[in-house]
Amino acid sequence: MHIQMLLLLLLLAPLFLRPPGAGGAQTPNATSEGCQIIHPPWEGGIRYRGLTRDQVKAINFLPVDYEIEYVCRGEREVVGPKVRKCLANGSWTDMDTPSRCVRICSKSYLTLENGKVFLTGGDLPALDGARVDFRCDPDFHLVGSSRSICSQGQWSTPKPHCQVNRTPHSERRAVYIGALFPMSGGWPGGQACQPAVEMALEDVNSRRDILPDYELKLIHHDSKCDPGQATKYLSVSTLVAEAARMWNLIVLSYGSSSPALSNRQRFPTFFRTHPSATLHNPTRVKLFEKWGWKKIATIQQTTEVFTSTLDDLEERVKEAGIEITFRQSFFSDPAVPVKNLKRQDARIIVGLFYETEARKVFCEVYKERLFGKKYVWFLIGWYADNWFKIYDPSINCTVDEMTEAVEGHITTEIVMLNPANTRSISNMTSQEFVEKLTKRLKRHPEETGGFQEAPLAYDAIWALALALNKTSGGGGRSGVRLEDFNYNNQTITDQIYRAMNSSSFEGVSGHVVFDASGSRMAWTLIEQLQGGSYKKIGYYDSTKDDLSWSKTDKWIGGSPPADQTLVIKTFRFLSQKLFISVSVLSSLGIVLAVVCLSFNIYNSHVRYIQNSQPNLNNLTAVGCSLALAAVFPLGLDGYHIGRNQFPFVCQARLWLLGLGFSLGYGSMFTKIWWVHTVFTKKEEKKEWRKTLEPWKLYATVGLLVGMDVLTLAIWQIVDPLHRTIETFAKEEPKEDIDVSILPQLEHCSSRKMNTWLGIFYGYKGLLLLLGIFLAYETKSVSTEKINDHRAVGMAIYNVAVLCLITAPVTMILSSQQDAAFAFASLAIVFSSYITLVVLFVPKMRRLITRGEWQSEAQDTMKTGSSTNNNEEEKSRLLEKENRELEKIIAEKEERVSELRHQLQSRQQLRSRRHPPTPPDPSGGLPRGPPEPPDRLSCDGSRVHLLYKVNPQHCPGNGSIRDKDEAERHNQDEDTGNSHLDLIVGGVPTGESN
Repeated sequence: MHIQMLLLLLLLAPLFLRPPGAGGAQTPNATSEGCQIIHPPWEGGIRYRGLTRDQVKAINFLPVDYEIEYVCRGEREVVGPKVRKCLANGSWTDMDTPSRCVRICSKSYLTLENGKVFLTGGDLPALDGARVDFRCDPDFHLVGSSRSICSQGQWSTPKPHCQVNRTPHSERRAVYIGALFPMSGGWPGGQACQPAVEMALEDVNSRRDILPDYELKLIHHDSKCDPGQATKYLSVSTLVAEAARMWNLIVLSYGSSSPALSNRQRFPTFFRTHPSATLHNPTRVKLFEKWGWKKIATIQQTTEVFTSTLDDLEERVKEAGIEITFRQSFFSDPAVPVKNLKRQDARIIVGLFYETEARKVFCEVYKERLFGKKYVWFLIGWYADNWFKIYDPSINCTVDEMTEAVEGHITTEIVMLNPANTRSISNMTSQEFVEKLTKRLKRHPEETGGFQEAPLAYDAIWALALALNKTSGGGGRSGVRLEDFNYNNQTITDQIYRAMNSSSFEGVSGHVVFDASGSRMAWTLIEQLQGGSYKKIGYYDSTKDDLSWSKTDKWIGGSPPADQTLVIKTFRFLSQKLFISVSVLSSLGIVLAVVCLSFNIYNSHVRYIQNSQPNLNNLTAVGCSLALAAVFPLGLDGYHIGRNQFPFVCQARLWLLGLGFSLGYGSMFTKIWWVHTVFTKKEEKKEWRKTLEPWKLYATVGLLVGMDVLTLAIWQIVDPLHRTIETFAKEEPKEDIDVSILPQLEHCSSRKMNTWLGIFYGYKGLLLLLGIFLAYETKSVSTEKINDHRAVGMAIYNVAVLCLITAPVTMILSSQQDAAFAFASLAIVFSSYITLVVLFVPKMRRLITRGEWQSEAQDTMKTGSSTNNNEEEKSRLLEKENRELEKIIAEKEERVSELRHQLQSRQQLRSRRHPPTPPDPSGGLPRGPPEPPDRLSCDGSRVHLLYKVNPQHCPGNGSIRDKDEAERHNQDEDTGNSHLDLIVGGVPTGESN
């Protein structure tokens, strides 16, 4: 009897399909502080939680309370303790019982559908020597041997099954299954999948224990997939699956992998034996954890399937504590995204794109050199095995370049053929299925579209048949009748849905089970491209979180690369040679300052030293010593001190340099200020010149020092200096190693550093500029109260110029520790040396060469009178008056010469007119005009001008200066203050001077 209804839509064309020939057949291949590592059992291993393989190899002991877990390979189970714990006494738990990996027989023999299994001679799991007996339920009969024995991991007989006592074939009712197969187009998967479905229908209909009263029949159509239009794929699966609920239909697909179809709200009745594309993600996360990678990057083609897959991956890696640091996408041109990956230093890269775009991506990868021992690419595994060698006119890379770029990448692919050679529910192994299907095909399997997905299509029919069998009650049991189904009967649809959702059986594609979203849970094959061909390196079962590793992975660098460039932080320390050299100069400067200070104190009684204000010079020497001492903390960094000592060093730099400047420069500034104040206004400051009160000078220096102390104290309290780190751009080492150097430099800084420096530099800068101005204004002033003010001015020039140049330069060069230290320290050293030499060396030279060691009192007793403090000023005034009189005398002499010439001319004219008068006989004087006296003779002169007075200039005249006055005059000449003596007014000839 035929039932006119369309129960199911089966085997939809996949949402995103693979090109022809993609992939291929898949067949698997104590101490007091801890406990000593245990060697794993034969054919097994030990799982160390939280440790990588390299870490396990590097240690010999594990800490107390650490747990290890035994795992076995293949069809083996752990016999004995599976988990051991490290005890405080350095031993592991249950060491008296060994843990062994023992071969077991297939667990599928321990269950029998529609029957019971009795295990004797052993315990679960079935070990060598165990025996099982099979019994069927009522209304079923056993097909096959009723007993089987486990020996060396194999059962002695094939597994039997229970068949229902079926209704005769002529009385069975037909159940029609609607199907869509892509027999043509870009991916003609129906060429192999339709024969696989027909095989499954024959096998199901031949079973008496499955749908005994029904016969499954197929109604199919060609969907004509077009691989060039991805949206068309979406319209097939999405529209049919979304509309199926309106007709109370169950949809089962063998080829749709889009993660979007896992949405139960949009597709409540959709199932698929092809796993979702997101099934690759648990495998990827497992591999990330295996190799200890915490940072990955992704690049995807902008399509729905890859976007959904990447969104799922992002959630999974986040749960595992892994970060996607960079995510790139492209539509057709991957050049810019690949360059961005290179710029962001991506190392572990997941690529999601189709095969044609994969060639474009890796051509750009070759150009950017984004391959080799530092990089690992994860790709989809369903490309053709030689996809990178296929000619593609859209790229400009050679086959050799592409081969070099793809070497070593990892692929993950859903296992579509059971790798274990065990029998499925149809009593066929996966190899027997391949052989049987190959005989039915009209062409070679490699030339037949969908051959790789054929096991999924075969198992889809079995999943459907088992669900319908469970819904109908399995024959004699109570259940609904399938012939009562109609498009408005949701009750039967709900029961079929529950039956499908609980499906679990061994198929030719592996264990078939659906998750909550209706997607198939399956194994994942992991392969690596080695030497231009793919090699299987492992399998992963996401349902059991079991990673089977073959240890055949190979790496270009010998080991898995790091997930990022290993950044090594290194501090830039000051050159020790420079520091030692400047420290030696600074030490010698301090010794010079001490010598100058000692000299000044020892000779403080000498008049010449007293006239230079020795106490202020002493402060200058002390200030130079403090400034030179600041060089030592200025050169200390992390090479010499720890982090905790750094703030104290910062404060030492600031205080020593600040106080040294205030004492050294402040004392010189005070001297030049007093000279300028007294001698620039002659009439108003005459009384000040006579007396000098030292306490005013000391008070000025104290005011300058007090201002510095107050400013530094507020700075230290409000915003103290502390250690800061300046980070520079990463540097690549010269060696070809996967590390980069991150240079760092220590600084002394505070939160408002620029504000404080602005206040400090502004105040000091004004003092320096004012000092230069005062030194210039007083360069021609002479005073015996401060006899070294010209030397002070010279020192101020040098200090000001060095400071005004060095301060901005060191701020600019703050990131170059050697240059900044050299500028700052040498400026301190040179300014201190110049100040000490200019101020003290001339005094030493004078006292040593002239022997002027007597005090002012001794000099007074020797000369009988005290030295006139104003004599130097008098000499200066006399020099000025002398120059003025010289000018007047020159004019007068020129006038006298003219008059003499005129007189001689008149006398000659008169002598021609009148003869000479004879002498007076009375003895008187001759007649005629008398001869005028020589106005320039010494006897008749009215003005005498004497240069460096010499008594022999005018014989008969008395000496112009007495002996004491001449000696004083010579002394003034030696001191550089020589002058001209001008005596105005003559005396009559013959009078005493």
